[in-house]
Order: sequence, then structure tokens, then C-alpha cells
Amino acid sequence: MKKIALTLIVCWMAGPLRAAEASWLTSVPDAISQAKKENKLVLLDFTGSDWCGWCKKLAAETFSKTEFADYAGKNLVLVEVDFPAQKAQSAELKAANRALQEKYGVGGYPTLVALKADGKVVWTQVGYLAGGPPAMIAKLEEAKRK
Repeated sequence: MKKIALTLIVCWMAGPLRAAEASWLTSVPDAISQAKKENKLVLLDFTGSDWCGWCKKLAAETFSKTEFADYAGKNLVLVEVDFPAQKAQSAELKAANRALQEKYGVGGYPTLVALKADGKVVWTQVGYLAGGPPAMIAKLEEAKRK
């Protein structure tokens, strides 16, 4: 009985942790289509998710926080453009990510690119953005006004 009660408590406490996770797409065309329907910005995160220290820091200090996830759910369509060292990706996804890297002139990680629903770039951040969710949200709110 104690094990069942403990399991229920752990599951109950873990629920809010999962709610804080933002949903990331890998397709920019799908993201733009969704952004048009929902009147949102598209945020591209060019990352080396499994090897880039600054990318991991940005994910831990900003993207994984409830404040960012709540904001993103209401204002953003998120796209991860990943260049991992170890994580497997399809040849199609690798080619699409390389094409996006070239299109947006990305030369380092992390790089963030915010797009209006029409595909117009309204903000670019090259490198780590300090300040957690408040700093990221302030930059994105400024980009929305462009």
C-alpha cells in the first residue's frame, strides 16, 4: 500500500514538470503554417543539442523553465534545428537543417531566429542569451512589434 501511495504522489508531483515542457517541431513549413493559423511568431533554435555547452545552458536556463513554456504556448511556434554529434537523424532532416543553416547564415550555436508568420526575419540572436526567460521574452516581445 505504501508503494502505491508513493507512486501516486511521485506521479502527481511530476505532472507540473511535464506541463512546463515546450513542444518543438522540426519542420519550418509546418511551423509557418501553424503560426499563420494561430497568429504567432516562429522561433528557430539552431543548436548542437548534445555537444554545444552554450546550447545546453540556454536549454536548461531558459527553454526548460515554466515561464518560457507558458509564453511559448501562447506566442510562439518552436522549431529545433539541431546539429547533434551523437543523436541519430534522418538524412532528410539533416539536409533540411543544413539548408536552413545556409538560408539564415548560421555560423555558430546557439543561434535563434524569430520569424513572422510570413517568413520575415524579425530578430536574430547569435550566441547564448543571458537572463533566462525574462530576457528571452523581452526580446521576442520587441520582435513581435516589428
